[in-house]
Amino acid sequence: MRADRLVSLVLLLRQRGRLTADVLAEELEVSVRTVLRDIEALSTAGVPVYSERGRHGGFSLLPGFRTQLTGLNHDEALSLLAAGSGPGGQIFGLGTARASAVRKIVDALPESHRIAASNAARRLLVDPETDLLSRRTARDEVAGPILVAVRNAVLGGRKLRLHYSSAGRAPQWRTVDPIGLVTVRDKAYLLATEFGSDRTLRISRILAAHEMPAAAERPDRVDLARIWAQRCARFLSEDHIAVDVRVDPVRRDDLLDMAEAVHTEEPDADGRLRLDVTFQDLRHAEWALWQLGTQAEALAPPELRASLRSRAQRVADRYGEPV
Repeated sequence: MRADRLVSLVLLLRQRGRLTADVLAEELEVSVRTVLRDIEALSTAGVPVYSERGRHGGFSLLPGFRTQLTGLNHDEALSLLAAGSGPGGQIFGLGTARASAVRKIVDALPESHRIAASNAARRLLVDPETDLLSRRTARDEVAGPILVAVRNAVLGGRKLRLHYSSAGRAPQWRTVDPIGLVTVRDKAYLLATEFGSDRTLRISRILAAHEMPAAAERPDRVDLARIWAQRCARFLSEDHIAVDVRVDPVRRDDLLDMAEAVHTEEPDADGRLRLDVTFQDLRHAEWALWQLGTQAEALAPPELRASLRSRAQRVADRYGEPV
């Protein structure tokens, strides 16, 4: 752990020049005292780091000093830099490690490509915090220690003790055998088994997590994509409602944000889109279609059309009366 931090410290000084102990501590997520100890360790190891006092002082490396890291070509580094701008690190609790990796990627480039790749990466943005309509994207917030415990148990093959809050139920302790982690639309899920039964657990609903010493009961090899597809199909087949809907193209993304799943999509004769989507239940479907007003029309099932018609009539009756 400390070795990685020392490399990150050197790379920060190489790429950004003179930095104060406060800035280094913030970047490395450690205390200023730890930074000073690391600086002393680097100097003892022969790394040419020196300090300058005064208002504009800080720590620097002697010009020309370069760490020996495996080289990457321009496109390889650019692809990793672009991927590193997404939210995956935060979702799985790997944000600090990702920042360190990005610094190593940049430093590994040949001198002639380093500036070009960094400038190019600034022109690629993956999953910003708001969409085109300035709506803030909802991302799960999970405490760091919980993410670390869950991730370690998944990767180490250990049983996991969870304090879990299921929707509509009081939190309870449960012990599961973790299989893998999946992130979908900035939401993270733990795939696991409990007493031999499949469990798909929302990471944001875990209130506490402890990795246990006992080995998890799970196969040595896993096809996570296949398991996720199977669980999605099972989830959508239980207590859900399929809706045939026609929607204005400008509201397509709004519809998809509210639906559980989309099965088919094709253009309609009048320029709108025809989609077969799934909602949690009739109430959820009615709420979602009502948000889209006249820019969407539920063609089936009949009970949804009747529910929307009744709701529209009640609104019309209310506003038809003079005040």
